[in-house]
Amino acid sequence: MTAGTMVRCALWLVQEVGEGNTFTKEQLRRAFPDKAQADRRARDLRDYGWVILTNREDASLTAEDQRFVSQGVPVWDPTSRRAASPQKAVSSKDKQEVLARDHYMCTACGISGGEQYPEDSNQTAVLSVTRRKTVLPDGSEALTLVTECKRCRSGGGSGPARTDEVVTQIIALHHGDRQRLLRWIEQGRRGSTPLELAWSAYRRLPAEARDAVSDALAEVGDQGST
Repeated sequence: MTAGTMVRCALWLVQEVGEGNTFTKEQLRRAFPDKAQADRRARDLRDYGWVILTNREDASLTAEDQRFVSQGVPVWDPTSRRAASPQKAVSSKDKQEVLARDHYMCTACGISGGEQYPEDSNQTAVLSVTRRKTVLPDGSEALTLVTECKRCRSGGGSGPARTDEVVTQIIALHHGDRQRLLRWIEQGRRGSTPLELAWSAYRRLPAEARDAVSDALAEVGDQGST
């Protein structure tokens, strides 16, 4: 990786674009006419926690546009950059095994790949397999592979919540839901209900298979009403 070009891209985003604003691929290339791979170096910033969306994640963007959402690790500081150096890439085999284990759902927020976020219908979830530090039963820490959507991985979202509001929401839950939440808190990851697993599996079906499922459910419904 050419760290120098990545650093220049990071500074350009912070100083010239600004968080929350959009830029085009052409603007990026014009800013670095001597660097043929400036767009790739900008993408590398995502490995350091920088949130840069394309039209795959934000439907309000065109294919040429990107949105600089938030800054991550200050890569222009060599010490910070080395400390946050990306881990060795996850193999395709391991990635598929982890995705299947996690039922193709983000273990942080529970969203399925390609699904729209409830609070922002312009953004759809893109899943990836990342290494996360987890606490083992003996109290030690280890890096484990988990499925996360790009937004949870980067720490992006709707912003920090208020403690009193969270407590009020939890108290309002039914007893069974509070117990399930407690297990999630103890495990450090979100679990999945049979309903959510069925929904996730349905979303992975091709269109013609989805029609077959709808027909089958309609028959079950008719039988139940007789």
